[in-house]
Amino acid sequence: MPLGTAWSVRSARALWRAAGVHAERRDVGGLTRPGMSLLKLQGALLRGTESLWIVVRSHSSARAKEEARSRWACEKAELLEVLEARVKQLQSDNVCEVVAPEAQEAPSRKSGFPKAAPWKGAAPIQKELTPKHEDRGPSHPSRWMEKLNKEKSIKHKRLLRLEANLLAAGHRTKPTRKGDKAAQREESPPKRPTGRRTSSPAKCQAPKETKGCHNVPNAGSLEGSCTSEGLEEIWEDAEEKLPPEEEEGSQNGNVRLSILAYLDCCLFLGQMERAQQCLMFYHRSRVRRKLLDVQMYNCLMHGYAKKGALSRVGQLFQRLVEAGLKPNLESYVVALACMGQSSVSPEVIARCLQQLKADGIQLEDLWRDSQHDEDEVKMALKAIQRVKPDFEPPPPVRHADICTVPLFKDFYTKEKPVSYPKLDFTAQELREQFREQLQLEASNVVTIDSVEADKPLTEQAIKARELLAALRSRWRAALLQSFQESKLRLDQRMSGQLSLYPFLCVLKDEEYVDILIRSISSLPPQGESLLILARELGTKVYNKYVIRKKSWSHLVEKIQRIYDSYAQLLAKDTPLDHYLPREYWEQLEAEAGYRSSLVAQECVWPHSLIVQLGLHLVELLVQVLKMESNLLTPGLDLKLIPVLYHVYSFRSGRQIGFIRPHPILTRLFSEAAETTLTFDSFVIPMLCPPVPWVSPSFGAYILSPTKLMRCLDGAVQHQLLLEQSPRGNLFSVMDALNQLGNCPWKVNRAILDIVISIFNDKGNEKLDVPPPPSEAPQPPRLALGGAPLTKSALKREMAQCRKKAMEMFSLRMDTLYKLSIAKHMGDRAFWFPHNMDFRGRTYPCPPHFNHLGSDLTRAILLFAEGKPLGPRGLDWLKVHLINLTGLKKKSSLQDRLAYANEIMEDILDSADHPLTGRKWWITVDEPWQALACCMEIAKATRAPDPAAYVSHFPVHQDGSCNGLQHYAALGRDVIGATSVNLMPCDVPQDVYSGVAQQVEVFRKRDAEEGLKIAQVLEGFIGRKVVKQTVMTVVYGVTRYGGRLQIEKRLKEIEGFPQ
Repeated sequence: MPLGTAWSVRSARALWRAAGVHAERRDVGGLTRPGMSLLKLQGALLRGTESLWIVVRSHSSARAKEEARSRWACEKAELLEVLEARVKQLQSDNVCEVVAPEAQEAPSRKSGFPKAAPWKGAAPIQKELTPKHEDRGPSHPSRWMEKLNKEKSIKHKRLLRLEANLLAAGHRTKPTRKGDKAAQREESPPKRPTGRRTSSPAKCQAPKETKGCHNVPNAGSLEGSCTSEGLEEIWEDAEEKLPPEEEEGSQNGNVRLSILAYLDCCLFLGQMERAQQCLMFYHRSRVRRKLLDVQMYNCLMHGYAKKGALSRVGQLFQRLVEAGLKPNLESYVVALACMGQSSVSPEVIARCLQQLKADGIQLEDLWRDSQHDEDEVKMALKAIQRVKPDFEPPPPVRHADICTVPLFKDFYTKEKPVSYPKLDFTAQELREQFREQLQLEASNVVTIDSVEADKPLTEQAIKARELLAALRSRWRAALLQSFQESKLRLDQRMSGQLSLYPFLCVLKDEEYVDILIRSISSLPPQGESLLILARELGTKVYNKYVIRKKSWSHLVEKIQRIYDSYAQLLAKDTPLDHYLPREYWEQLEAEAGYRSSLVAQECVWPHSLIVQLGLHLVELLVQVLKMESNLLTPGLDLKLIPVLYHVYSFRSGRQIGFIRPHPILTRLFSEAAETTLTFDSFVIPMLCPPVPWVSPSFGAYILSPTKLMRCLDGAVQHQLLLEQSPRGNLFSVMDALNQLGNCPWKVNRAILDIVISIFNDKGNEKLDVPPPPSEAPQPPRLALGGAPLTKSALKREMAQCRKKAMEMFSLRMDTLYKLSIAKHMGDRAFWFPHNMDFRGRTYPCPPHFNHLGSDLTRAILLFAEGKPLGPRGLDWLKVHLINLTGLKKKSSLQDRLAYANEIMEDILDSADHPLTGRKWWITVDEPWQALACCMEIAKATRAPDPAAYVSHFPVHQDGSCNGLQHYAALGRDVIGATSVNLMPCDVPQDVYSGVAQQVEVFRKRDAEEGLKIAQVLEGFIGRKVVKQTVMTVVYGVTRYGGRLQIEKRLKEIEGFPQ
């Protein structure tokens, strides 16, 4: 072929590739083309980058954008016709087997496009290219020809290596005909080169040479087993461009978790063939095989073992060894269990036991390790006893681990046993409450009445609710149809590569639609980040899947039987026992002969997979949901408009994608003022004492997935380190969490009613009851002097008002959730399960309503179990009240008690007339807790015997700047320890007041030197201004962050010049 012709071929191919890439770049901007933008984002996520999120553009109905898109489609079609004509012309010039869409060679290294894969399903050019002047002969080749020949030689050697690997793998694995055909259909490109098959689809044989051509592997024989290029699947980029071994980290771990989650879902759905194809897709390639581990092979073996398919289990066992992996104890348990339920000869079982012993595993280990399914262990014992009839499993024993932490060693080795305290509930009451909690978690969601339901219903609200009901019914039908169609498209790609299909089948279709419909109602008017919304949707699907998987497990019934016995430790109508909750639960498990912690061994979905699943659901929302433009203004022309828009905004110099509701929808929700709220089950406090923590993966809730150590989304190293730690080192942590979780609580109805009345009456910012968004400030149109604002000033004012409105909406919804949950709990007792962070600081698991909340939240909580005040209890209540006021920080306890007796008239007035009296309680630092304390003091004072009065009031205590306490103790700093009350003193010390005094000294000195800021701050430097900065400086607050904290505190002071 002439040199110019060769250049034309490469130019045409490069141009075609550029056209395709350019088209993708134009369409990646929005969610208008299914799959295009999401595929790029998904590939980027698995490579560990999230920068591509900012590329997503808005889905808009703008006519200009659609015209540009259609115009580009026409140009692309015309370009395709030109290229096809040119390829036909080139085919006539002795170029054999060239197919237009697949005639793509690697572009020049200077090009910005990615290099083409070595095998795309089309046979390479089979006739050597010759220069235009044939008289030059082969002895004078041009540099261009040398480059072509070199590239062709490299490509040919690569194919030969692939062929040799496939021949070796084909003789060992012998894939079935059906699976190979499915792989051929999926892994082959749309058009294939002509040519005869040289091998059966079930086998991979050496290709034959063609006359005048190089030895090229047959396309049909390779497509089903070694090619992965050209597929529009989710993880193709991360799989084909694996990092070297030394750079493996979260990237490969992410893909491994995705593969394991894919296999787990396939097994849950009973789709064994799909799981087998996925595993073989990675097993056949030496590069991809590095991503596999023993757990993936075991996962598939579990599925086949339950069906009694011993031959499939044996094949997987063999492939596990082929992959260079060593079978572990679980592998042998599955193999023996499958042999136990089949009529296999004893010789096979004996060889398996012999191999087990050769790998350094003892038969007794099958019963020492609690991580195996009970039914499988029974079947394995049946198989073992065929060969060794006298073999008996060792008796179950309780873990003999002891706490090795020196600080707690004496506590766990005490000679005199101490009985565990009882709760004020009978064993039957605890069992009934456990069944209620189990039913609540099995439903996964709970719908409660909002505190705004007390408002009168207007005619406008009734009409808005009817419109919303009609829209939701229509959206539900449209989403269901679109969701099923998307599943059908994904199902047709039956290949070994990962796809979202199994993750879209683990729940009923209607349940996915319900999740999407509920997500619309919770969107704020300003929109939600695309990444956050996708993560929330994916997490909801995952949580519901885990709960369903556990609910279907027979282990839940065993947990219920254990809890029925565990209730005897806590109930008041049973004998005392010296066990701790963790110890008692472990003892019950040992007596029953199984481990309930198996139910917590759910397969973790990686963060990237959860986000990808959420992206798929978000795309359905944006594309499918429509409404009429004249919904609230019937006079306008009827036009269907999107309900949600995908827009972008700049945050800290980055472009972030947002999903924003249409203003008409926001107004419709506001007018409807719906009176119900739907939460996940783990948001509501537990109705029974939590399941005790007995391991890092089991405790707290019955079904809802919970971590012993909370961490950021996608982080797994915390859980891995906890599981690898000696159990004895975690005893003190788990026992402390169990003790905190076993404390019952109830709602202070008197305080709750007052807060709700203020909340529904436009709130009160001074009392931390946020007003509704309708009270948000509007930007002024005129300056202070009456002149109109400049454009920049108006823009700045509008931005501040918008920020204020967003803050008000967020605070309003947070308070609405707290008050609604508190009202829903009523007069019944409830419990807060606890976990911790990496520092060891404990937190209640319910996020909205708990005792570590704000002043308002703490005030509406009481202990469910009361205690008599005793002879000095009333005095301590009065001292606690003065502590809440912040008025006598430096006074002694006697002085505080005397001050409380002086203002007793104000205390009783606040308790009797909180909203109509003198309102003394409003002026203190912690007004709501002070009001609750005033009411408790009033009840105790008016009781016949204050010492016998049973009080449920909780007294919250806090350290004096705990961070500085640690610093002072570590440094043996006597002065610092004295200022934070680590040293005995006649009066309490206040480090914040001391810092404020020192700052005031510096302020006076600067004011005398003429510093204007110091002169303006005269009289405003107080304890409250410096407290937050002093408290957070030990936690790494920056100079800039401290400045913002001080600025915020100064703005809260009345009279401070703004």
